[in-house]
Amino acid sequence: MTDECRAPDASARPRATVPEATVARLPVYLRALHSLADSGRTTVSSEALAGASGVGSAKLRKDLSHLGSYGTRGVGYDVQELVVHISGALGLGQSWPVVLVGVGNLGHALAGYGGFDDRGFSMAALFDLDAARIGERIGEQVVRHVDEIDDAVRTLGPCIGVIATPAPAAQGVCDRLVSAGVRSILNFAPVLLRVPAGVDVRKVDLSHELQILSFHQQRRSALTLVEDAPRARA
Repeated sequence: MTDECRAPDASARPRATVPEATVARLPVYLRALHSLADSGRTTVSSEALAGASGVGSAKLRKDLSHLGSYGTRGVGYDVQELVVHISGALGLGQSWPVVLVGVGNLGHALAGYGGFDDRGFSMAALFDLDAARIGERIGEQVVRHVDEIDDAVRTLGPCIGVIATPAPAAQGVCDRLVSAGVRSILNFAPVLLRVPAGVDVRKVDLSHELQILSFHQQRRSALTLVEDAPRARA
């Protein structure tokens, strides 16, 4: 394999530029479609698919129109056909190698998760700095020292890197991955990564999401207190 990411087939590319917000929703639609297919559904209306995806039907129809999918009036969308269409747009028609750096509690769980293979992602290599982790087998991979990142990435040719290290180590790891040829990075470290043009980074901040839920939980609790106050005075 080469040290450059393999380009998807031209047939798998969207016909025009797709908005980032739409791209972010495509995996949600795909998950809903897989669930519908598993339940035996062969067709689905835009309203039903939108409801299963948690979006408005108008937004869903506009998103799918960017891919050239318009459905059939009175029938809706063919579930399997739409699965193929969205999978192609997301580049899931091939297996994308992934390397993961940082096999602490979170990284270990990610490395051992078997659901990636079903979605076209293969865990190609694992790395860590902790000597106690080096040589540990997780699934089909053995954890290597981070000093091997450059050579291993160039040999394996992975296109996606996952960073699950503590925040102080994340930027250095990111720089190594980029230097080795990785152009797509999923970052679980609670830090904003600096990358050159042409490198895509998606950030997953669990504490950030919990804080958002805390905000809504606090509002609900405050509303409950207000609603209960008249009853308490009665």
